[in-house]
Amino acid sequence: MTTAETRREHIEAWQSSGMTQRAYCRVRGLNVKTFGSWVRAYRGVQCSRSASMIPVTIKPMSSAVDVLRLRGQGDHVLELPPTVAPHWLGELLKCLG
Repeated sequence: MTTAETRREHIEAWQSSGMTQRAYCRVRGLNVKTFGSWVRAYRGVQCSRSASMIPVTIKPMSSAVDVLRLRGQGDHVLELPPTVAPHWLGELLKCLG
């Protein structure tokens, strides 16, 4: 394993550990300043990678349901179109609650 691979593995292990850099270095026996320089270099490489375009196809939104049915206590059923505004529906539910 190369030095660069070892450093990358340490950085990825630290990121997934949930520990601070200082705690990770203490557990692994690493110098915290050296490890910090590895992290800065790693982030620099990650940021310098060139961005690329990914083709995306946008499809028209299809409604999964024809009617939104809200069933209340007893036999009460409120049927709403699927295009009802979420804010309006929220206000309605507050009033009914």
